[in-house]
Amino acid sequence: MADHDQTPTEPQGFIRRFLALPTDSVPKTLFVAISLCLVASMIVSAAAVALRPLQEVNALKDKQINILQVAGIYDPSKDVVESFAAFEPHVLELKTGDFTDKFDAASFDDRAAAADPATSEALSDDPAGIGRLGDYVTVYLLRDANGDIDKLILPIHGYGLWSTLYGFIALEEDGNDIFGLQFYEQAETPGLGAEVDNPRWKALWNGKKLRDENGDLQISVTKTAPAAGSEYHIDALAGATLTTVGVHNLVRFWMGEAGYKPFLDNLKAGNI
Repeated sequence: MADHDQTPTEPQGFIRRFLALPTDSVPKTLFVAISLCLVASMIVSAAAVALRPLQEVNALKDKQINILQVAGIYDPSKDVVESFAAFEPHVLELKTGDFTDKFDAASFDDRAAAADPATSEALSDDPAGIGRLGDYVTVYLLRDANGDIDKLILPIHGYGLWSTLYGFIALEEDGNDIFGLQFYEQAETPGLGAEVDNPRWKALWNGKKLRDENGDLQISVTKTAPAAGSEYHIDALAGATLTTVGVHNLVRFWMGEAGYKPFLDNLKAGNI
């Protein structure tokens, strides 16, 4: 006789049913894959947050090294921060060519200011391909033992073939003779446009002039020297026509009226 008093089997819960599935079942495979993705993303996110301060410190150090290099005073055996202390950073208002105390020069972010509509303007005439021009930039002065200006380090940037090139141009105390040019960030074609970082090509800039005796901008980066003469000319990069055009355009833009000309005029007039 059947025992009708036995307790009926309770239905299994979701977790028990899931655990009872074969190891290679679709639900278990998806669960493992999603779990791994979630754990991996959490680890990557945590690492990114934890390493961000170190990355910012390294980025600042690399920028300072490039400024030291373009000024010709970088010594690998010396502390970078200590060497960089020789420079005077100033926030410059481009339109007036005057220094401003609206911002702290040590912490002012040029790129953020150039992206902010409150401190920048969209360009209709944009040969350098930068989109927006910041109202303010950070420039660096290097003085000699007598306290006189020895070199000016001016940030520049513009579009090449594949990327925006960020760098510095170093000018002598007269604001017209070029001491050097250096790009610290670019993603041009290796072996071609990326040769903007080649020491031999960068050395070509030393001793060149921006303007002629009449004050007209003559500096050029082209295959052939202009009528103004070789003292205003840097040979184009071999096999990198568009990158060369980009460098030509960005240097002329930043040395022109929309860029540093008001500042360089003030320097020539003795107002800096």
